[in-house]
Amino acid sequence: MQIAMIGTGYVGLVSGACFSEFGTHVVCVDKDASKIDTLKQGDIPIFEPGLEGLVAANVTAERLSFTTDLPAAVSAADAVFIAVGTPSRRGDGHADLSYVFEAAEEIARSLTGYTVVVTKSTVPVGTGREVAARIAAANPDADFDVVSNPEFLREGSAIGDFMRPDRVIIGAESDRAQEVMREVYRPLFINETPILFTRLETSEMIKYAANCFLATKITFINEMADLCEKVGADVQDVARGIGLDGRIGNKFLHPGPGYGGSCFPKDTLALVRTAQDAEAPLRIIETVVDVNDARKRAMADKVIAACGGSVTGKTIAVLGLTFKPNTDDMRDSPSLDIVPALQAAGASLRAYDPEGMDEAKALLDGLTWCEDAYATMEDADALVIVTEWNEFRNLNLARVRGLLKSPVLVDLRNIYNVPDMAAAGFDYISVGRPLAAYGSTDA
Repeated sequence: MQIAMIGTGYVGLVSGACFSEFGTHVVCVDKDASKIDTLKQGDIPIFEPGLEGLVAANVTAERLSFTTDLPAAVSAADAVFIAVGTPSRRGDGHADLSYVFEAAEEIARSLTGYTVVVTKSTVPVGTGREVAARIAAANPDADFDVVSNPEFLREGSAIGDFMRPDRVIIGAESDRAQEVMREVYRPLFINETPILFTRLETSEMIKYAANCFLATKITFINEMADLCEKVGADVQDVARGIGLDGRIGNKFLHPGPGYGGSCFPKDTLALVRTAQDAEAPLRIIETVVDVNDARKRAMADKVIAACGGSVTGKTIAVLGLTFKPNTDDMRDSPSLDIVPALQAAGASLRAYDPEGMDEAKALLDGLTWCEDAYATMEDADALVIVTEWNEFRNLNLARVRGLLKSPVLVDLRNIYNVPDMAAAGFDYISVGRPLAAYGSTDA
């Protein structure tokens, strides 16, 4: 079995490395010669736990290689995966499919013998049919099938998600295509991983429906957190209480500053636009998008309120800039709204992130960049935790209080215990957990 993986971004690189770990020969293709040279030298352009070692092991075993030569990779492949970007299109929020269609047409000109062309990129319903039409138009003699095989990889745990998935979704409508995909995923068949074969359109819809449902759960618990603060309830106990219901489950019920990253923001918006075009509007998802956007901006107001209603002339320490821990991904991170809003309100900011500093420096201006967590706190008027990296979960609280000019700590991820922080002498503000619920008179 030979696989060509078109695109060496997050999905393409992780998927290619994991397929090679299954024992399959994989060639990862990218037009960016500098990126391919970097990968050939053993340097990984993204941070994902375990990926560097996985790539190195499979390159050494000669199961994984990198090239800019698409025709050579495609002509030798049994399955060609399209794993290029589908960002939100400027102006209307639709998924930009230009990279997908460009890849499809290049693949078409290089096909030799029967080949399965697989869309791994997240694409709107109907894209697979259009990919097939474009391949057929570019190469009328091509013998191929188009398959949809969406990814469900969480940044920070992508390798485990690929190797031990909850399910594999495959939109394949011919017996030949299904047989090839069974061979591609043979190790998971052996492990009895649930594998669902569907129509192309169904597979494409499953991906969007899954991400939008998860985004809805996040937004739901965030709104519950706001209500809990008003009425004196504890949102974390609320989340536990409803999460014990098997119909609801406890995942994605963690209140915070709003979702971000490479998937949820663009996928919710893309599905909203698809639904509007189909004249079947998704009012719930439309609201999720609006509420999440507003929430990120509201977190700056929460910090300002914690600082007495004004941050003019004050220094704010910020821990965590990426949208979640264990990644360097800054795409649609809440910090991209919170930091500029605090600066606009007159604050000076000192910031640190364990892996996202380089990405953040390209997106945020006017900050003082610090070498570790404690360096951000020196003479700061308040400390704000934006991303829940593990190294922030066990800070030396006595040292933190000694470094801060004022003992104000705004925890947007609820990684500390309210009574403990009060006992340590902090003016501690978290999400959905009012101090009044713990006997304080300062709520």
